[in-house]
Amino acid sequence: MQTIALLIISNIFMTLAWYGHLKFPQWPMITAILVGWGLALVEYCFAVPANRLGYAHGFTASQLKIAQEVITLAVFAVFAAVVLKEPIGWRYAGAFVCLAGAASFMFLGRA
Repeated sequence: MQTIALLIISNIFMTLAWYGHLKFPQWPMITAILVGWGLALVEYCFAVPANRLGYAHGFTASQLKIAQEVITLAVFAVFAAVVLKEPIGWRYAGAFVCLAGAASFMFLGRA
């Protein structure tokens, strides 16, 4: 559970790093890049421990990656709806179902 919590926090920061600047189109490009890098550094401070702890506790690298992808889509959907005011449509639901299916295959047989 600690791994998943760290991955969620990590993805919140990465989503802000990659897409947060879209709310500030008046920023010069260099400002957007530097703010993004700063946020990405914080993201790494959560992602690296998440992956190391998860791997040490029995997750495979592939399982960690697919979990991260599912979390990324969920975090981005909330960000897009709340921050960017973009509607969540059927495409999000379809993508989430596909990723959930991929995660199911990756975790199949895991105790």
